[in-house]
Amino acid sequence: MVRAYPGLKVLAPATVEDARGMLWTALCDPDPVLIFENVMLYNREAALNSTAGPVDIAQAAVRRDGSDVSLITYGGSLFKTLEAAEALQGAGISAEVLDLRSLRPLDDAAILASVAKTRRAVIVDEGWRSGSLAAEISARIMEQGFWTLDAPVGRVCSAEVPIPYPKHLEDAAIPQVAAIAAAVRAMMGAA
Repeated sequence: MVRAYPGLKVLAPATVEDARGMLWTALCDPDPVLIFENVMLYNREAALNSTAGPVDIAQAAVRRDGSDVSLITYGGSLFKTLEAAEALQGAGISAEVLDLRSLRPLDDAAILASVAKTRRAVIVDEGWRSGSLAAEISARIMEQGFWTLDAPVGRVCSAEVPIPYPKHLEDAAIPQVAAIAAAVRAMMGAA
C-alpha cells in the first residue's frame, strides 16, 4: 500500500464524533498518530450516533458554509469560531467555518478551496502568533492561493504569554468570540 503522507500524523478533534472516529482510525494506522485533545472540550456533551465509525483523518471538514470569509480553525476553537460566525451572520457577513481536524497532514486542498470561494481568510489558533500553525497556514495560502485573495490573511491567536491557569486570565489570553468577530469585521471594512 502506498501512503501519501508517511510518518507522524497529528490530529485535533473538536467534536465527539471526531474524537471517537479519529481514535478508531489512529489505532488502525501503521504510522504513529498523535491526538491532541483540548481540555475545554471535556465538558461538552453531544449525542453519538451508534453507527459512527472511523473517520478520514486527512480531510478537513466544512462545519458551516459561507461566502464572504473563511474562518479556519481546529480543536477547542471550533465552537467559539462557529459562535462568531453566527454573530457575524447577524451583521450581514457570511462566514464559512473550516475545521482542520488534522494538523499534519494539513488538508491544503480544502483550505485553498474555501479561500478561493470566499476570497478572504482568518485563521483562529490558540497557539502564539510567532511560529504558530496559523503562520504555516497563512504561508501556504499566500504561496498557493495569493491571486484569489481580496484581503491579507488575518490571524487571531493567543497572547504571547504563558497561558495562565485562572479562568478569567486564560480567557483574556486565548482567542474569544468577540476577537474573532472583530478581526472579520475589520477585514470586511465593517469595524
